[in-house]
Amino acid sequence: MKQNRPLTDLKNIGQKIAGRLQEVDIITEADLRAVGAVEAHKRLKEKYPNETLPVCYYLYSFEGALCDKHWNDIHATRKRELREEIR
Repeated sequence: MKQNRPLTDLKNIGQKIAGRLQEVDIITEADLRAVGAVEAHKRLKEKYPNETLPVCYYLYSFEGALCDKHWNDIHATRKRELREEIR
């Protein structure tokens, strides 16, 4: 698996999300894997404290990108675990 791919090569990651991730020093797939979906979400929440970050748009998208799945295909149990981790 090529872990140095640009973020936009991953599922669920478009230009806007990739740009936001780059603002918090997550530039490549390897960077996202190193910090994980929860930490990436937390970094964006910290960077944009007044913005509501939809979990499906960020947290689930990051998890899906790491698992090569559409965010909506992540099992409900895993989604619940992820939501608990960001609290």
